[in-house]
Amino acid sequence: MLSLMTRSNKMLVVRRSVIQLVSMFLFNSFQRVECVFETLVCTISERCDCDFKPNIRGLEWDLYKNLYGQHLAQDIVSEEVSNFLLKENPDRPLVLSFHGASGTGKTMVSSMIGRHLFGTAMGSPYIHQFVPTLHFPLADRIQQYKGELKRWVQGNLTACARSIFIFDEMEKMPPGLIDIVKPFLGPSHAVFGTNYRKAIYIFISTVGEEVINRVALETRQAGKEREEIRLVDLEEAILQAVFNNKQSGFFQSRIIQEKVLTSVVPFLPLARCHVERCAHRELCQRGECKRNDVAEAVGGAVAYMPVHGRHFSSTGCKSVPAKVNFFL
Repeated sequence: MLSLMTRSNKMLVVRRSVIQLVSMFLFNSFQRVECVFETLVCTISERCDCDFKPNIRGLEWDLYKNLYGQHLAQDIVSEEVSNFLLKENPDRPLVLSFHGASGTGKTMVSSMIGRHLFGTAMGSPYIHQFVPTLHFPLADRIQQYKGELKRWVQGNLTACARSIFIFDEMEKMPPGLIDIVKPFLGPSHAVFGTNYRKAIYIFISTVGEEVINRVALETRQAGKEREEIRLVDLEEAILQAVFNNKQSGFFQSRIIQEKVLTSVVPFLPLARCHVERCAHRELCQRGECKRNDVAEAVGGAVAYMPVHGRHFSSTGCKSVPAKVNFFL
C-alpha cells in the first residue's frame, strides 16, 4: 500500500514538473514571438516606442563624467529623470527649468537627456526644440504664435506621448506666450483629448544668473566649497527673478505662479579649473590629450569676474574651442 502511495506521489511530482516545463516553454516561445513581432513592426514603421530606449545609468555617468562644476545639476537631473522614467504611468509630465550663465552646460545637459532616451541628441523626430528668435520673432504676432504652439505641442504628443520639448533662450521668449502650454504641464489625465503625462519639457534661460552668481561668490568669499551650495539656497530667489523680470518669457507666468515646474535646475558659474577641464576634453576629442600646456594656456586666457578676484569665467566654457584653436 505504501509502495503504491509512493509511486503515486512520484507520478504527481513528475506530472507537475512536466506541466511546469511545458508552461515555461510556451511562455518563452510567446516572448520570443512577441519580440520578433515588435522588431518587425519597428523595422517597417516609425514609432516612438521603438526609438525610446532610456539608459538611466548612461545618463548618470555622462553627467558626472562630462559636466564640470555642477553638482546641483548632476544630482537634480539624475534623480528627476530616473524617478520619472521608473513610473509606467507618471501622474504628470517632467518639467525642468535650467537657469545660469552662458557656457555653464545647460544646452549640453538637454542634449544628454535626448541622447540617453532616444539615442540621439537632437536628431530624433520626437525631440522638439524651440528658439524664440527663430520661431517667434515678431512681438505683434503673439496670438498667432499661441495657436501655432498649442497645435504643434498637441500634434506631437498625439504622435508620441514620450516627446521631449526644449524651449531655449527663454529670456528672449515674448512674455505671455509660454503660458499656452501650461495645461499640458499639470496632473490632469488628458487635455484636448491627448494623454500627455509621459512627456518631458525643458526650459533654458540665463535669467536668474545674477542670483546664482551672487550666492556662488558669497560662498567662495566665506571660505566654503561650492558643493555646499544647496538648491534651497537658490530656488525661491530664481523663481522670483524670472517671474518679475519683464525680459523673461516667464514674466508673470501662470507656470511659475501655479508651481507646475517639477524642479528648478541652477547652473553655477565655472572656475578656472573647470575651464581647463573643458579645454582638456576638447583636446582629447582632437587626439591631443597630452597637451596640458594648451589647457593651462586656455584657462589663463579666458576672462574672469568679478574684476577684483577673478573667481569665475565670464563665458563659462563657451569660448574654449576657439581658444584651443589659437593655442594648439
